[in-house]
Amino acid sequence: MDEEMQDPIDKAVLKRAMKAFRKRLKTFRLDDESGLNQSAFSSGKVSGIVAIKAPDYFPKEVWDELVKQGRLLESDSMYELND
Repeated sequence: MDEEMQDPIDKAVLKRAMKAFRKRLKTFRLDDESGLNQSAFSSGKVSGIVAIKAPDYFPKEVWDELVKQGRLLESDSMYELND
């Protein structure tokens, strides 16, 4: 009965979720750093984006498990890498 109560999340799912998170974070940072969404002249600035909303095609339980493992930090429904 205890085994049914505890349904551990598969390591492969956690790995795919982290990969999706890193890819989304990288995309947001590149978009922030590009000059396309701002003035015509690039300022060469580094992105200030450190936290994003997690991809919603993984359930919240997956993100909670990654926070529990210490791989992500959560704040106000935003997640950031725990470096």
